[in-house]
Amino acid sequence: MASDHAGYEMKEHIKQYLLEQGYEITDFGTDTDASCDYADYGHKAARAIEQGVCDCGVCFCGSGEGMAMTLNKHRGIRAGLCWCVEVARLIRQHNNANAVVMPGRFITMQEAEAITDAFLNTDFEGGRHQRRIDKINCD
Repeated sequence: MASDHAGYEMKEHIKQYLLEQGYEITDFGTDTDASCDYADYGHKAARAIEQGVCDCGVCFCGSGEGMAMTLNKHRGIRAGLCWCVEVARLIRQHNNANAVVMPGRFITMQEAEAITDAFLNTDFEGGRHQRRIDKINCD
């Protein structure tokens, strides 16, 4: 998990929500709602996913955009910005996303819970979607 100051409260809420369900959490920060830079924490989370230290990422910032952009700079990351459950399902089913990013300033805690559940409990469909994923990275 990672967030900036604008996503901090939601990150803390979802962290507790997941801990109560028995998930193991690695929190890459931030640890306060004091102003900070999303990229500092997004890069830490992305590296952990790339290196296999973490299975996936659940990340937050104000709009979600900055954190998603940061995560997606990493070659092994497919982060999707989600503001509703259906998008969370689709980024898993069609894009095999390994990180979900939520906009802390634009969704409720209950929506964040539902998005997190959908992301963590939806499987990749494979097939034609794998062919498309294989075309994402450019060399």
